Amino acid sequence: MPPLWEPSAERVANARMTAFMRHASAASGRSFTSYDDLHRYSIEQPADFWREVWKFCGIRGGMGHRIVDDLDKMPGARFFPDAHLNFAENVLRRRGAEPAIVFSGEGRRRTMTHEELYADVGRFGAALRKQGIRPGDRVAAYMPNLPETIVAVLGAASVGAVWSSCSPDFGVQGVLDRFGQIEPRVLVAADGYFFGGKRFDVMPRLAEVVRALPSVEQTIIVPYAGTDSGDTMLPRSTSWMEWLARGGGAAPEFDQLPFNHPLYILYSSGTTGVPKCILHGAGGTLIQHLKEHQLHCDIKPGDRVFYFTTCGWMMWNWLVTALASEATLLLYDGSPFHPDGNVLFDFADDAGMTLFGTSAKFLDAVNKAGLTPRHTHRLDSVRIMTSTGSPLAAESFDFVYTQIKPDIHLASISGGTDIVSCFVGGVPIAPVWRGEIQARALGMRVEVFDEKGQLVPAGEKGELVCTLPFPSMPLGFWNDPDGRKYHAAYFDKFPGVWRHGDYAALTEHNGVIIYGRSDAVLNPGGVRIGTAEIYRQVEQIDDVIESLVIGQHWERDERIVLFVRLKDGVTLTPALEERIRRRIRDNASPRHVPARIVQVTEIPRTKSGKIVELAVRDVVHGREIQNKEALANPEALDQFRHRVELQS
Repeated sequence: MPPLWEPSAERVANARMTAFMRHASAASGRSFTSYDDLHRYSIEQPADFWREVWKFCGIRGGMGHRIVDDLDKMPGARFFPDAHLNFAENVLRRRGAEPAIVFSGEGRRRTMTHEELYADVGRFGAALRKQGIRPGDRVAAYMPNLPETIVAVLGAASVGAVWSSCSPDFGVQGVLDRFGQIEPRVLVAADGYFFGGKRFDVMPRLAEVVRALPSVEQTIIVPYAGTDSGDTMLPRSTSWMEWLARGGGAAPEFDQLPFNHPLYILYSSGTTGVPKCILHGAGGTLIQHLKEHQLHCDIKPGDRVFYFTTCGWMMWNWLVTALASEATLLLYDGSPFHPDGNVLFDFADDAGMTLFGTSAKFLDAVNKAGLTPRHTHRLDSVRIMTSTGSPLAAESFDFVYTQIKPDIHLASISGGTDIVSCFVGGVPIAPVWRGEIQARALGMRVEVFDEKGQLVPAGEKGELVCTLPFPSMPLGFWNDPDGRKYHAAYFDKFPGVWRHGDYAALTEHNGVIIYGRSDAVLNPGGVRIGTAEIYRQVEQIDDVIESLVIGQHWERDERIVLFVRLKDGVTLTPALEERIRRRIRDNASPRHVPARIVQVTEIPRTKSGKIVELAVRDVVHGREIQNKEALANPEALDQFRHRVELQS
């Protein structure tokens, strides 16, 4: 089959990737005629490659002479060990009256210019200094995706504080499970938020959080939702405007800090225990994001970059850095289906969006809702659509090109909170093939291993691994002084190799297909099956809204159990069961056909929208769920407990 999309000659000629190929060619004396050539250079000469990324992207700071020490150690390699920089200084490189941020949130819209952002970051940082906040101190946020959240994260970075955030839909225990470990000195929180046309008051929960966090010296309250209790001030609290006033009219001061100075603390999903606190460095985050934004996503000055995300998902951190490429951030907070599924496409048209970042689940939901944005919206400014969060089904590729926009670069991307970036992603100068992630990212030596740690050929499935150090590897885990937890998380399976936990295969086009999480792989009769292989078939059936599949231990083997959420008014009849089984059998294999199909009314998910196969598997097997606070809808798990359909 031909590719679904190919870039025009003009688009290739004007791409940042093409400009970097010329730059790297001049620096290295090598000739690059394709992306594969460039990728080969990036993993064969990693020190040269990362040096040229620094130069090409214009990173502000002292690079130093050494690019990487101990490249043969994983973990243990150190990138740019002599370098000093400030993350916020690099992000705030643009000035003027053009919009830095365009915010939309369930009927609310406002804009912040680059000059206004720069000034507010200066005031926020100056107030932190007056509070005695120093490099390494933690500043936390319990915030919606607002312009104030961007001001706060950059103000914290300007002084070298470590930033961590949760979205305001987290319950009290979920916040404490995270912030209680890192002991923030300053907490930024909104009084409430809006979702699905409803206003939610955060203040009662915030009061509980603050009482349980003795480390918090100052709580800064952002008046967003105007909730009834919004004027009730907490002990050691102040309003957003009063806090900025403490900073006076100070311009930002940018402390020059080591390349690996800590910038962010992000969290594992926490569905199998208390979340792990993953510590990320400023320099590694910055250079990796600049590479992904400018080379893989073709972001240029003046572009308008959007990702549908909350402040509890790593894609928010990824979005923030787009300012370093002199782009405008488009922020949305609220439901993507209020008042209907057109709201984000309306935003794209109204705001002149160039990068539309979303999830595979959103695209599937738009398709299931029968929407055809191609016929209802212009979308003339949108050049690239990125999708992550879960594998993007081949049929969703078809939907984008037939019902959203034919001439668009669709980039399925994948990485994770673990590296606050991507292992695989888009290539704006190369074709898009149906159902495939286009390529392994520059500087990332991604391979697929079998269970014995041997390379498998293209087309065969196995563990996605990375065999070469890269700058955005975590600095470690919080409260893990000897690194044992960090090492166990990624390096125990294959010593010296990063095992990411995805079940994947390389393709004949040098692309990648991800079949689901390797810890959720099904194994009936010893045959390994990725969960996404089943989802792809089941969710093409009109009556099925979404599904979740697990392996159930049964008679000294494992059998496949499929849970389905159906459209309102639809019941799982024997005829519908047979349609589902036939679809799976005909388009996957008889091995993929579930032994049991069970109807549920809700699928449990994490706060960032990912389905929780492992938690459901534990419930089905009678095991206790350790941390329900990590889930957006923990009550949904009750439907999976003691199901009579699974007793025989």
